[in-house]
Amino acid sequence: MSSQLRQAMAARVERGEFPGLLALGARGDDVLVETAGVTEFGGDVPLRRDTPFRITSMTKPVLAAVTLMLAEDDVLDLEQPVARFLPELAGQRVLARPDAPLDQTLDPVRPVTVEDLLTFTLGFGNVLGPDGGVDPPCPIVRAWRDLGLQLAEPEPRCTLEPDEWIRRFGSLPLIHQPGEKWMYNTGTLVLGVLLARAAGRPLGDLLHERLFAPLGMTSTGFWLPAERIAQVPPHYLGDDSGRPVRQTGDSAESWSRPPVFPSGSGGLLSTADDYLAFARMLLHGGVHGGTRLLSERSVAAMTTNHLTSELIDSGGFFLGGAGWGYGLAVTVRDDEISGPGRYGWSGGYGTSWFTDPREGLIFIVLSQVTDLLWNGALTELSKLAYGSVRPGEA
Repeated sequence: MSSQLRQAMAARVERGEFPGLLALGARGDDVLVETAGVTEFGGDVPLRRDTPFRITSMTKPVLAAVTLMLAEDDVLDLEQPVARFLPELAGQRVLARPDAPLDQTLDPVRPVTVEDLLTFTLGFGNVLGPDGGVDPPCPIVRAWRDLGLQLAEPEPRCTLEPDEWIRRFGSLPLIHQPGEKWMYNTGTLVLGVLLARAAGRPLGDLLHERLFAPLGMTSTGFWLPAERIAQVPPHYLGDDSGRPVRQTGDSAESWSRPPVFPSGSGGLLSTADDYLAFARMLLHGGVHGGTRLLSERSVAAMTTNHLTSELIDSGGFFLGGAGWGYGLAVTVRDDEISGPGRYGWSGGYGTSWFTDPREGLIFIVLSQVTDLLWNGALTELSKLAYGSVRPGEA
C-alpha cells in the first residue's frame, strides 16, 4: 500500500504542484517515510527525511502542551483571568459590534481566561467578512495593522518586544464577548507572552526545557543554526491560475537567530521525526521513553472537543466543521478521511499532522506550498495513509 502513497506524491510533483513532498506515517514502532522531488522549483537538492520546514500553525499544539505542563505544576490555572499575568489586558472592553468604531464599546461579561486562549474563544482573532474573506478593512482590523501586531501572517516576523506587543494589544477592544465566538490565531500569540511571564524565562527557552530537550527534538525551535536554515525550502503560494509562485519572506539570516517576538501561533521550525516524537508523546498519553511529561488527563483535555455546535459554526472555513480542543482541531463526525476523534492541525505554509487514536495512526505531511491545504493533495494523501503503514510492514 505504501506504493500508492509514493505514486500519489510523485504524480503531484510531476504535475508541478509541488517541487517536493515529504510524508511520514507511523503505527506503533513502524514508521514509513516517503519523499518526492526537490526543495525548490528549478533546484537539484532532493527533499530529505531530515529537511527542516517552517511549520507555522503546527506551533499551536506545542504551545498548548507546554501550557498544560505549567498548569500541572501549579504555575498557572486554566480558569485564571489572563490579567493575572498580563495586567495590560485588564481594562479591555468589547466592541458593540465587530465593525463598530473603536470607541463604541461595552463592558465584558466576564474576564478572559487562560482556557479561552487555548480554545480561541477569547473574543479576538481573524475576522471573517460577509463575503467569506478574512480580515476585511473594518476599524479593528485597520487598528491592529496600524499597531504592527502581525496577527495573521507568519512573515515578516513581528519586530515588537513581547512586553510592547501585549501593551499595544491591550489598547484594543475585544471584537466579541469572551466565550461568544471561535476566532483564529490571536489566542496563542497572547498565550506565548503569558507563558514566558508565568515561567520567568523566554518562550523559546521554556519550550526547549519542557518539551524539545526531553523529546530529543534537536531540529525544532524559533530559530536554527545557519547551516540548517540554508536547507529550509522556500515558500510558494498559488497564483490565480494555481501555479505556485515563490514568496518573498524574511531573510535566511533572520531565521538563524532568536526572534524579537517568538510567535506561539506560527513561529517554529521542525522536521518530520521531531514532530513525530511530539505526536507519539500525545498518543502514548503523555509518556515518552518511559518518562511521563504530561498527565493522561491533560492529554485527554487537549485532544477533546471543547466547542458547542454554534462555536464550531462560528469558525467558518478555518474549522471546516471540526471541533477544537486545546491548540488543535478534533473531528466530531465522520468525514472523508475517518470517523470522529481524529486530532491535529495544519500550517499555512503547507504542512499538516493528524493522529487517529482509534487506529493508532500518526500522519505528517510537509511541504512549503500553501496550496497543499486546498488543492486536494492533503485529503488524498491522508486517506492513503490509512493503508500505508501496518504493523510489521515498515
